[in-house]
Amino acid sequence: MQTKFETQINKIGPSVSDFLGEKMLILFGENAPAELAEYCLLIDVNAVEDDIKVGDTLQLGNNEYRITAVGDAVKKNLSSLGHITLKFDGSKTPELPGTLYLEETEIKEVKIGDKIQIFS
Repeated sequence: MQTKFETQINKIGPSVSDFLGEKMLILFGENAPAELAEYCLLIDVNAVEDDIKVGDTLQLGNNEYRITAVGDAVKKNLSSLGHITLKFDGSKTPELPGTLYLEETEIKEVKIGDKIQIFS
């Protein structure tokens, strides 16, 4: 198993649940603009060690999700801003460059302190 990215959730914006109906979670580094931070999981900004690929796994807390598509800007945005969207809809084609698409499933509860990892 190769870990490509690791961080943790430091703060959960009060409006994160607004996007659960759309099967989305938004990650952003601690430097998120205030008007966006309320919709985001605020994380430590860390480098992505290798290309993220279809078939890799995203672990969020104790739950694992298979990656189904990767937007062109995911690696760059995650490494520089900590900012990507996680979309749990099973898409095979990335529609948005800053979105990481995951298997279609219910999003399990996340907590402050939960680790986020991407590994192959």
